[in-house]
Amino acid sequence: MESKSMKIEGMTCSACANRVEKVVSKLDGVNKASVNFATETLSVEYETRKVTEQNIQEAVEKAGYKIHKNMKTYTIDVKGMTCSACANRIEKVTGKILGVENSTVNFATEKLTVTLDENQVTYGQIKAAVEKAGYEIIKEEQKETEVKTKDESSKLLTRFIVSLIFAVPLLIISMGHMVGMPLPKMIDPMMNPLNFALIQLVLTLPVVIAGYKFYKIGLKNLIKLSPNMDSLIAIGTLTAFFYSVFGIYMITKGDTSYAMHLYFESAAVILTLITLGKYLEAVSKGKTSQAIQALMGLAPKTATIERRGQELVLPIEEVLVGDIVIVKPGEKLPVDGVVIEGSSAVDESMLTGESIPVEKSEGSLVIGASLNKTGYIKYQATKVGKDTALSQIVKLVEDAQGQKAPIAKMADIISSYFVPIVIGLAIISSLAWLFAGETGVFALSIFIAVLVIACPCALGLATPTAIMVGTGKGAEYGVLIKGGEALETTYKLNTVVFDKTGTITEGKPKVTDIITIDTLEDEILALAASAEKGSEHPLGEAIVRAAEERNLSFRSISQFNAIPGHGIEVLIDKRDILLGNKKLMNEKNIDISSVNLQADQLATDGKTPMYIAVDNKLAGIIAVADTVKPSSQKAIETLHAMGIKVAMITGDNKKTAEAIAKQVKIDIVLADVLPADKANEVKKLQANGDLVAMVGDGINDAPALAQANVGIAIGSGTDVAIESADIVLMRSDLMDVSTAIKLSKATIRNIKQNLFWAFGYNILGIPVAMGILHIFGGPLLNPMIAAAAMSLSSVSVLLNALRLRNFNA
Repeated sequence: MESKSMKIEGMTCSACANRVEKVVSKLDGVNKASVNFATETLSVEYETRKVTEQNIQEAVEKAGYKIHKNMKTYTIDVKGMTCSACANRIEKVTGKILGVENSTVNFATEKLTVTLDENQVTYGQIKAAVEKAGYEIIKEEQKETEVKTKDESSKLLTRFIVSLIFAVPLLIISMGHMVGMPLPKMIDPMMNPLNFALIQLVLTLPVVIAGYKFYKIGLKNLIKLSPNMDSLIAIGTLTAFFYSVFGIYMITKGDTSYAMHLYFESAAVILTLITLGKYLEAVSKGKTSQAIQALMGLAPKTATIERRGQELVLPIEEVLVGDIVIVKPGEKLPVDGVVIEGSSAVDESMLTGESIPVEKSEGSLVIGASLNKTGYIKYQATKVGKDTALSQIVKLVEDAQGQKAPIAKMADIISSYFVPIVIGLAIISSLAWLFAGETGVFALSIFIAVLVIACPCALGLATPTAIMVGTGKGAEYGVLIKGGEALETTYKLNTVVFDKTGTITEGKPKVTDIITIDTLEDEILALAASAEKGSEHPLGEAIVRAAEERNLSFRSISQFNAIPGHGIEVLIDKRDILLGNKKLMNEKNIDISSVNLQADQLATDGKTPMYIAVDNKLAGIIAVADTVKPSSQKAIETLHAMGIKVAMITGDNKKTAEAIAKQVKIDIVLADVLPADKANEVKKLQANGDLVAMVGDGINDAPALAQANVGIAIGSGTDVAIESADIVLMRSDLMDVSTAIKLSKATIRNIKQNLFWAFGYNILGIPVAMGILHIFGGPLLNPMIAAAAMSLSSVSVLLNALRLRNFNA
């Protein structure tokens, strides 16, 4: 008997509660069901033999309600995987657990990412399932990628050296006489066949012992009916070893012909070559995660803090939000914050990819791990620990590397069936040759060669290694790609939609033109700025900024009158000043006919003309516009060169929008679009069959970013926009949009190459090992050559993925 409480979603009244009670009570095996409408909780008592939690959930859903799920995602380090078959096994055993929504294992990063309903399943159950399958969960404090990789590769190097020390003399003794190398009489196969056989046994045993992990893992998985690559190696080498031991027994019985049919050297050399392959693989895998390691190593270990008037040097972990941090020239900033004293140039290239140092002064935001170049600054810590920009970037890249691209699904399906098929082919081919009249030794050679040449590792490594290197390379450029799916979709894009304000344009209006009538430019600007001083209107702020840049002095205002929708009227030095649009001038009967043509041209160019009149006489026009970013035109030209259409979306009127579009050569203009309608405009483009990327930086862009096939957030934008996006550009440079697309194309191309070589290797290698060439008079594949080829296939895939590190935008 089991008792459970479940949260129900969708009930609107007590009648709903009664309905849920009724449908659950009717289930065979449910003894008692009651629903508390106030707490929205179903309490149910049932017999597990007759009814399951899944049955109850289905009954509730059939009635039109939902069981509330408390979803959580864990990313767990797993130890003990040796090939992609292991990764598939862990996916399978965890995916079967009730309450697990999604389970993905990345063999390259050795991480399990599992999304589960905490109402139904716990982390402990996942851990138990993984351990029961024969693998080990690594605790949080054990996670040190670099140390772990180095430790693993050094162990494998030791195993390889030990194996090599014994395998080389074994190979000379067993095969040297075939090429005319003399052997001492004591171990000469013609004179002392037993000694010849026993010395090989003695030299083989240390190699077998050094490779014990292949047997420990391989045989365990074989017993559990989930064989992996280690199982193939274990079966192949043990078959060769025990056949040779049987040969020694036959020699002691007087049949000395078995001295010429020993397979000790095959077992030992196969183990040695595969250990070498594993070592090279571990070294290469370590290199694929170098981007993460480099990011993690950016933050300084200590911080200088001012507390109660004293300067303290503390470990970075002890810095608290609100602490005053002191940074001298040449030092790295320990955490994120806001400058409260001093000014400096700060190099943020390690996080944003921006090579030019950024000037910082009071009120400026600073990022932890950036480098203080010139001045002494004090700043208040606003984000520490896991909340800093650096930690968020590391987490984003780690999460991306843990995800699978859709292209990997085919490889996963094949590799899950791969090992059992290979064992089947090895048995069938060896038996076929035996029935065809070949000797047992010949059939055994075929059996071992087929087992040893097969390589599910190459298939398992093809996708994740390329994604690891690709996303890591992106991080170096300040382009953060949130996973394999985003990468794969990005390379297919044919339309990019840019938000106008703050994305194509600077987002801050600037004074672009001053037209005067019988008055000096500086005089008009000084009067207008004095009138707008303290204004919160973006156009007014632009005029004030322009006056400050020219170091103009502001006049005092004796009267101020705001005229909504028109402008303002003020009294400065006993002069009546009017500043506003055409409506204000017409209302106050100011003649503006002399500047009509110039005003119309300004509006056509996407600028806003603001008229200024002094004592009821027009003095001039100040034009204000949101200027285009210097990089926008080049970025759009680059996208056009890549065959991608470019659209611009804005709330501005069509005339202004088209003026901006003309400047930067935009293909499609979507004007007068309300913030709430941006997502619908993206949807319309998708309805035409376009694969759309949306580039934006504001809260109002978040729905459109989520609607687009790929959402690209400008890193200087809001947290909401960044959260909704698939790709984050750390610097506000639109050239990085094309960088992201080029990087995705390079990564997907690399994945396809890897899969081609991995599939091609097995498609060609296995038939050769089965003896296809031998049928037509060709050579037979020696098991030792097969082992070398198998090891090289994984290493070649990894080396190809590492070529992505040479990517240039």
